[in-house]
Amino acid sequence: MLPSLFLSGTNHLLASAKWARDRLMPHAGRTARLSAGALDVSFSISADGQLAEWASETAADVQLIVPLKELPAALPNGLEGVMRHVRVEGNADFADALGFVFRHLRWDIEEDLSRFVGDIAAHRLVESGKALAQIPLQMLERGSANLTEYLTEERPTLVPTGALVQFSSDIIALRDAVARLDKRLARLEA
Repeated sequence: MLPSLFLSGTNHLLASAKWARDRLMPHAGRTARLSAGALDVSFSISADGQLAEWASETAADVQLIVPLKELPAALPNGLEGVMRHVRVEGNADFADALGFVFRHLRWDIEEDLSRFVGDIAAHRLVESGKALAQIPLQMLERGSANLTEYLTEERPTLVPTGALVQFSSDIIALRDAVARLDKRLARLEA
């Protein structure tokens, strides 16, 4: 079930990305296996540059291994962040082509939505989704700013940045004054 979803989803993206199909076409007939924990997808490249289901016990030309323990840290950076952690084994040219396509292949959700709800509604839905996705980040930023202000102003537990800069310049001025005083004392003793 998951392998067929992966293949159909990737082929949907490849259908609207001629550059990606062109990049994969020279590797028609080559095979790859993507392993991510329990998910194991074997596929080959068809003559038109799309992915085709492939089932064989023979070794694939390229093996892509996704370490599941590193996925939570990599997911916020999108597919490119995940691809940085993928271990690749096998044919270097084919692996490079697959890696490039997977790193740069993007879903144009607005285009797909426009087929069902129209261009304007699709644009507004996508923009609303982006705004909703920003809400947790904005809440986190505001919360951390409020906590910082509370800990520096209302209950001085932390030192404000401005006070730290002033303290640093005061220390430097004191050091210079002590050095001047030390030189004067040395002259007076002489």
